[in-house]
Amino acid sequence: MATSNSKAAANPPSNEGEGAPKKSMKKLWIILIAVLVVVIAAGGAGAWYFLSHNAHSEPSKKKAEPPVFVALDPMFTVNLQPESGEHYLQAGITLQLSSKEEGELFKLHMPQVRSRLLMLLSSKKAGDISTTEGKNALAKEILEQVNLPFTPQSAPQSVSNVFFTSFVIQ
Repeated sequence: MATSNSKAAANPPSNEGEGAPKKSMKKLWIILIAVLVVVIAAGGAGAWYFLSHNAHSEPSKKKAEPPVFVALDPMFTVNLQPESGEHYLQAGITLQLSSKEEGELFKLHMPQVRSRLLMLLSSKKAGDISTTEGKNALAKEILEQVNLPFTPQSAPQSVSNVFFTSFVIQ
């Protein structure tokens, strides 16, 4: 019986039970560390993507130039075509251009621009331009006139919008 006691003492049953939880705790820690590494790597990759994506999109926004506005001063004052009596129009007009260079070109050719617009405005009747629809149609016609080339060999202008800063019909 000494042999059976020596085997029991060499491998006690309580030692086998304690060995198993230590191995499972080791596996648990390894799994937790692996999951933590994956989460940190995914977070880092996501941060890199969003930061590099924003870094590339911001310079393109900074490269876009702000619009250039050219006010056609002094105001336009013209006699309108007679309907039911004498009427005149006094209008302040500002043009929206795409670049400063184009603004300089307009300033250089301002007499030509003003002449075109005076001819257009004086051909209108008070009833045609007194409504919102009439003013919108007039703005489109002005846009067509100012986008015409200044010389036969030059390219058309690229005025993008016409703004009335003052509009009085009497």
